[in-house]
Amino acid sequence: MARETAQVPTGNGARYLQQLCKHWSHKLDVYLSENEGVVRFPNAVATMRTDADRLTVTVESEDDETLERVKGVVASHLDRFAFREAPLPFEWVKNGD
Repeated sequence: MARETAQVPTGNGARYLQQLCKHWSHKLDVYLSENEGVVRFPNAVATMRTDADRLTVTVESEDDETLERVKGVVASHLDRFAFREAPLPFEWVKNGD
């Protein structure tokens, strides 16, 4: 399983989390709480958690190609919702298997 995490600095993480999950809930399986969201893409899962000063995004997939694609989808959608702050810095870090 390939997995990478990015710590995205923003004071608006809770708002972006809500917007992203509601946007994707029309076509994908989504779990949403006040500070956490899980989006199940085909062959990948994105988990997002927020606190006061950042949004933590973890993407997991069975293969690197899908992982890279979903990371790009999450980052581009987040930048679209965070247009006043965009582009947000995503520094992806590989997580152990």
